[in-house]
Amino acid sequence: MLRTIGKRLLLLIPTLFGLSVLLFAWVRALPGGPAIALLGEKATPEAIAEVNELYGFNRPLYEQYFVWVGRLLQGDFGSSIVTGRPVTEEFFRRFPATIELSALALIFAIGVGVPLGYWAARRHGRWTDHTAVVFSLIGITIPVFFLAFILKYIFAVQLGWLPSDGRQSARIDATHVTGFYVWDGIITGEFDAAWNAITHLILPALALGTIPLAIIVRITRASVLEVQNADYVRTGRAKGLAVPTLRNRFILRNAMLPVITIIGLQTGLLISGAVLTETVFAFPGIGSFLARSIFSRDFPVLQGFIIFIAIAYALINLAVDVSYSLIDPRVRVQ
Repeated sequence: MLRTIGKRLLLLIPTLFGLSVLLFAWVRALPGGPAIALLGEKATPEAIAEVNELYGFNRPLYEQYFVWVGRLLQGDFGSSIVTGRPVTEEFFRRFPATIELSALALIFAIGVGVPLGYWAARRHGRWTDHTAVVFSLIGITIPVFFLAFILKYIFAVQLGWLPSDGRQSARIDATHVTGFYVWDGIITGEFDAAWNAITHLILPALALGTIPLAIIVRITRASVLEVQNADYVRTGRAKGLAVPTLRNRFILRNAMLPVITIIGLQTGLLISGAVLTETVFAFPGIGSFLARSIFSRDFPVLQGFIIFIAIAYALINLAVDVSYSLIDPRVRVQ
């Protein structure tokens, strides 16, 4: 197990190196420049030249790249051109918001998707199965931003059941210890603040979790259909094994391997793909800040945030690989 984890961690080195090259080239290819973003469209050539000299943007690209990588290896991700604060500070100020949003979206996707996919597979060919398939197709095809606007209009604007933006109401005087508003409300005993934070998460989490939900339903259904027709399941059924044993130990457990793979991939995509959802709901996470940084051409923020997200994505995939061996002993033998 430790050797497998070590190999996976070593693979991060070439992966992050390739990403850094592509990321640096992409950011430098964006139209405009950081000096114009900092000074404005009416900046004089002299002022632009001064900013480029100050930040080193007038140096050759290869020299800028090696300087940037050298700073990364020292833990220095630079400072935001717009706010002037360190990139790491900007990231970790907003990271708890995105984690809370992604966690609730993932709970929604798994909690509904796995039982619904299993239920559809158990009723294969019936109208309930067809209904689940149709709803999963609708969930995949609806764009996230469109669903976000629909949910916001119905439940926040028309019905007024849930808040439409932000992480917490301005009237709530909450104590923030860790930056995770729900957890902070629980550990400090401010349960009104925790519930208020949850209500702000519901709509964006539903919008963000719909596509993973639809994918998990389809993968779970297909995997259960394949496993329940396997030879060892038929053998167990012929020997008279109890139905709960067949379903839990033979069918569901073996069918979960591809589902876990999809869940791991979707978890990484939730963290990196919250840009549209956070923008629609004015949710102050890394996604909305990353979107603003693209328009303002804030190079250090773009580079630093994407590197952080890539590392998180790689660690999530590592956790998925480790979970394989916990579910299927055959993986440990291999």
